[in-house]
Amino acid sequence: MTKGVALIYKHFPDLSNQQKEQFEQLESLYNEWNSKINVISRKDTDNFYERHVLHSLAIAKVNHFVNNSRILDIGTGGGFPGIPLAILFPQCDFVLVDSIGKKIKVVNAVAENLELNNVTGIHERAENINEQFDFIVSRAVTKMPAFIKWTKGKFLKENKNPLKNGILYLKGGDLSEEMSPVKKAYQYFDIYPIFPYDFFETKKVVYVRH
Repeated sequence: MTKGVALIYKHFPDLSNQQKEQFEQLESLYNEWNSKINVISRKDTDNFYERHVLHSLAIAKVNHFVNNSRILDIGTGGGFPGIPLAILFPQCDFVLVDSIGKKIKVVNAVAENLELNNVTGIHERAENINEQFDFIVSRAVTKMPAFIKWTKGKFLKENKNPLKNGILYLKGGDLSEEMSPVKKAYQYFDIYPIFPYDFFETKKVVYVRH
C-alpha cells in the first residue's frame, strides 16, 4: 500500500475490499492516461491521492449521499470529483460532463477499468444536459455566478439527503467577492479541519442551496 492510498484509508476507514482495490488502482490508471492525454497537472502527480482523490472526497464529509441519489459533475476534466465519489457511493448514479472529448474518453476508460457501473461520462456542454439531479458537484471550473446559470433547471424537487438539493463546489481562497452577487442561500465548509494538511489550508466546499 502506498502512502497516498493510506491517506484515503485513514479518513475513510469503512471501505469495502472492492472500494480499496478501486482506490489503489486509480494512480496507475491516471499515470498511464496522463502519459497520453494531459488530464492532471504534472506537478500534482506526485501528490495524486492528496490533491485529487482526497480533495474530491471532501464533498463526502459535507454531505453523505444517500442511496439512489443522482449527482452531476460539471467540467469533470479527467474525472474529479466524480470518480472518487462514485467509488465511495456505489449505490448512487454519477453523470460526469466535460466539453473536451479526450477528457471524457479518460473518464469512461477509468470507469470501465474499475467496473464503476454507476458512472456515465458525456462529452457535452453543461447547458445542454436535460436531466435532473439531487446534487451538482464541480471543482472550480468557473466563477460561481456563471456556474449557477449552467445548473438552471437541473435539480430534482424532492430532497432526500442530509443537505437540501444544490451545488457542492470545491474552491480555494477568499470567496467574498465572488459570492457577493449570489442571491441563493449558501454556506461554505473549510476543508483544513477535516483534512489537516497544508494543501487544504485555504480550500473549501461551497454549498449553494437550490
